[in-house]
Formats: sequence, structure tokens, C-alpha cells
Amino acid sequence: MIGYVMVGTNNIKESGAFYDKLLAEFGAERMWEMEKSIIWNFGEGKPFFCITLPYDGKEASVGNGSMIALAAPNVEAVDRIYGAAMEAGATDEGAPGSRGDESMGFYAGYFRDLDGNKLNVYHMKPQG
Repeated sequence: MIGYVMVGTNNIKESGAFYDKLLAEFGAERMWEMEKSIIWNFGEGKPFFCITLPYDGKEASVGNGSMIALAAPNVEAVDRIYGAAMEAGATDEGAPGSRGDESMGFYAGYFRDLDGNKLNVYHMKPQG
């Protein structure tokens, strides 16, 4: 079971505003804010999402091949959340649409946050 996911940032204020907008689409709220970190809560018993300035004092960098996938309740939510990310300053990595074998029913949009961390928002409903 995942307890929380954390990504690095080089600007806690701008990144916080970006994730406030994005994660609000999932009903998340800030639950804890410190000088170097912000944590969002999605509800009791659910994993947290965190951003942090690196504690070693070096610049945050993205992991090559790393990605965080955010599950949406339907394809309309994928479109809406992807749009909210773009509006908040995300960089497009692949507009929402069907991916892979149609029978898998995998619909996703890909983007990078303000620090270059790769995320996707998806809905999966296998067909037949």
C-alpha cells in the first residue's frame, strides 16, 4: 500500500499553487505546510501527495522514466483535470485520448508539472 508520493520542487510557492489547482479536481486539500514541504490529503485512509524542496540543498531534478499516474473516475474527468493542469502552467506530454489496445479502455493525458515531473491522469474501463 502506498502511504504517500513526494516530488521535488525548486519553487515551493509556485508548485504549491499548481498542485492546489490540480489536486482540487480530486477533492484533495492541503493538510500540512512547512517551510520546505506541502502535503495534500485525499481523505482518510488514502495516500498523501507531497512536494518538497530537496533537503540536501541541491536543485530538484526529475527521474528519467519516473511518472505519477492519477486515477480519474471517468474520461470527462481526465479531460477536465488535464485542462486544469495545462491552465496552471503544465507542459503537454500527450493530450487526452485512448492509448494502446482499444479493448483495454485506457484513456489518458500526460503532462509535466512546473518542475518537469511527469504525471498522467487516466481512466481505465476494459471493453467487453
